[in-house]
Amino acid sequence: MQAKETLFADLMQGRAQQFQVPLYQRTYSWTEKHLKQLWSDILEQAGLLESGEEKGSTHFLGSVVLAPSPLNDATFPRWLVVDGQQRLTTLSLALAAIRDHVADTAPVEAQRIDEQYLINKWKSGNEHLRLLPTQADRKQFAAHIRGPLTDQVTGSGVATAYAFFRKKLVEADDPAAPQDVFRIEQAITSRLALVAVTAERGDNVHRIFESLNNTGLKLSQADLLRNYLFMKLQARGEHVYETYWLPLQKSLSNDELEQLMWLQLVLDGDDRVRRQDLYAAQQRRFENTKAGDAEIEAYIKELNRRSAHFRRLLHPEEEPDPAVRETLRRLDAWQAAVTYPALMLLFDRRERGELDSAGTARALAYIESFLVRRMICRIPTNNLNRIFQAVPGQLPLDVPVAEGLHRLLSSENRFWPDDAELREKIRTAPFYQYGRWQQRKLVLQRLEESYGHPEPVDFAAAQLTVEHVMPQSPGDEWLRVLGEEADEGETAEELHARFQHTLGNLTLTAVNAELSNHPFERKQDLLRGSHLEMNRRIAATERWGVREILARADELADRAIALWPAPLRGVGRAERSRDWQLAHQVLAALPHGTWTSYGDLAAFLGSGAQAVGNHLANTPGVVNAYRVLTSEGKVSDGFRWATPQEAGSDDVRARLAADGVRFTATGAADPVQRLTADDLAALLAGTDDDRADGEDTAQDGTAEAPDAETRAERFFRQLAADDSPETVEAVRALFAHWESLGGWIGHGAGHVTTSAYLMLGEAGGPARGIWPMTLYPGAGRGATAEVVFQYMAAREPFTDRALRAELLTRLNALDGVDIPEGKLELRPNIRLSLLEKERNRELLTETLTWFRDRWESRGSS
Repeated sequence: MQAKETLFADLMQGRAQQFQVPLYQRTYSWTEKHLKQLWSDILEQAGLLESGEEKGSTHFLGSVVLAPSPLNDATFPRWLVVDGQQRLTTLSLALAAIRDHVADTAPVEAQRIDEQYLINKWKSGNEHLRLLPTQADRKQFAAHIRGPLTDQVTGSGVATAYAFFRKKLVEADDPAAPQDVFRIEQAITSRLALVAVTAERGDNVHRIFESLNNTGLKLSQADLLRNYLFMKLQARGEHVYETYWLPLQKSLSNDELEQLMWLQLVLDGDDRVRRQDLYAAQQRRFENTKAGDAEIEAYIKELNRRSAHFRRLLHPEEEPDPAVRETLRRLDAWQAAVTYPALMLLFDRRERGELDSAGTARALAYIESFLVRRMICRIPTNNLNRIFQAVPGQLPLDVPVAEGLHRLLSSENRFWPDDAELREKIRTAPFYQYGRWQQRKLVLQRLEESYGHPEPVDFAAAQLTVEHVMPQSPGDEWLRVLGEEADEGETAEELHARFQHTLGNLTLTAVNAELSNHPFERKQDLLRGSHLEMNRRIAATERWGVREILARADELADRAIALWPAPLRGVGRAERSRDWQLAHQVLAALPHGTWTSYGDLAAFLGSGAQAVGNHLANTPGVVNAYRVLTSEGKVSDGFRWATPQEAGSDDVRARLAADGVRFTATGAADPVQRLTADDLAALLAGTDDDRADGEDTAQDGTAEAPDAETRAERFFRQLAADDSPETVEAVRALFAHWESLGGWIGHGAGHVTTSAYLMLGEAGGPARGIWPMTLYPGAGRGATAEVVFQYMAAREPFTDRALRAELLTRLNALDGVDIPEGKLELRPNIRLSLLEKERNRELLTETLTWFRDRWESRGSS
């Protein structure tokens, strides 16, 4: 190879020649961000020319890697653009825009630009173009180079880039100085330096292409594999591209195409391949089989065939069979991409005639049941990838396809809960704390549909969210009812914690704000007018306590068992102890300086406090078992070490103190350091911001319908309903200070209790920026600010624990705030009423300013 520095003018002008972008290259993909940067560089160089600095240094634009085309000849040199097509295409479009900009006022100059840089004057057809893009861009590019333009040449990256330069030239054009446009031309052709790397015949061009993957717009696995395939195809490359590849590329995005390529590998038996290893794995298969043109063409043809199956997973409305279509829609709403290998297998078998539509619908019902039952029973999802990737290779061949899938998913270690387990978990498990919000909503929606109401609700149009019938923040009347049902030794608060999130206490409604945490009698009136059958049934009960919640759970369990098929019996089902494994996991995750109670752990598990105590007392090796105390923070009278070796000493309090647990004057563990059931759920939830009921974040002032109150107005209305005017004004001042720092206020869409986020970064939701705290109106208990240490831990620069610890120290300086270090991994709350004190307001605004400064300086050290 040879490498030399050159200019665009030196590269493109001269005798007739052509730079060809190969079929394997991606389409033109520069965005406005790239175009703006290039335009800024061009104007800078044009300014230097205007000031007379013609001998100043050029601006380095990047490299262009060229290789001789197989169609090369001495009279008309042709070069393959192995790398740099984005730069060459963009500069050519910029010159075409200049040509067209001056065509009326300086036609001779327009012709000069055309003949020097854009066309081969004496050639025709494709050879007329000095730069020949890949086929997907060729028609658009040719229209802009040859003209005249029509309305049909819009909507592509090529058209967007050309329009960008036409607009910028109008902005830059000064009628008093027409030479400015030609300075821009000169800057493009003679002030932007390129390094031209020229390969010779025999060089491994594909290896060069791979090595360039760390520059420019990073190539995806699909880009690399497409490159490899069309470099291999020689004589039939154009035919295969036109017939199979181009329709495939038009029907799927690049990411979807990559996913399809990966699924093809899985369906062909490579059930361990990771998507990020797609290119290497497929290349290895072709090399091992010494694949030629016929094999590669067959592979691309098969990709094309299976793309129709894949589109039905992405767009269920394209499925013609109604029963299959409805299940696909539910799986799509469930976000069940993990099941794609099995779904693709089913569609393939159906197309081959091995499965009819009824069998396909039955097989899909087994997959849906497998997911739903596992979610209700709180089975971790971390092995679902492995389970479904194994389906193509493990599906039994001695039975029909649907029955084989039923048997496979029922087999050992698949953990598909049976009817008894499903019924038990519906009664006791905190359903609201597991799975994604849209999955919880979908389960309730399916249960509502099972009533077969003659005028069913249009769920797509209805603005329904999940409602706790017995509220999350119970008032005195609710606690009185619970107190009447509590067993000896159990408080109403503990009973509430155990049953509030169970499925029997949850429903769907569009009137959350009106329901709020009112007594049941008030809720009855509202639920009676609901269009949902399940709400009418709730309203028909005389009271609402644990007995009613359990009775409704049993009714819903009957419906769930009918809706979602059970696994087969006797297929080698393994003995399971998942619930206790969940307990072991969360206890092992207890941060230093924290403790929890038997009741909290029981509520988190959906179990009973006594069962938890018995298990911890009789199970050796449970990490941090001694940090489970009574609700008063005392060591249980029945506590004992499971083995003498575990104890070391009998002084549990000394062990707790060594773990950072503080004690009050009465000898009880500090209640500030206690982790509730919700805290325990957060410990294992990770850092994804999965808000209750899927509330998205909109900027301040967003209204949901004409004449409706904005989210900001709703927030302050709810805040004022429960907190003092002084607290409300303090929050308004806090928001004003945050906005003065360059932040913005986002608001959740909740109606029962909305929220406000102090955001930095782009609008469009917390995933795009960072936020130190979320503010919630009180719903009867006083407004709070949730400090989101857990989410910060995944966002720079607060991935540094020392920075989060400094934030905690600053917050603890506020009078009345005492967040233990153990909650540095969680989302502790502080009461907003503390801001009524002027010194607390000053300290918090200083802390928020510090937070903003740390975020803005990220990456500068």
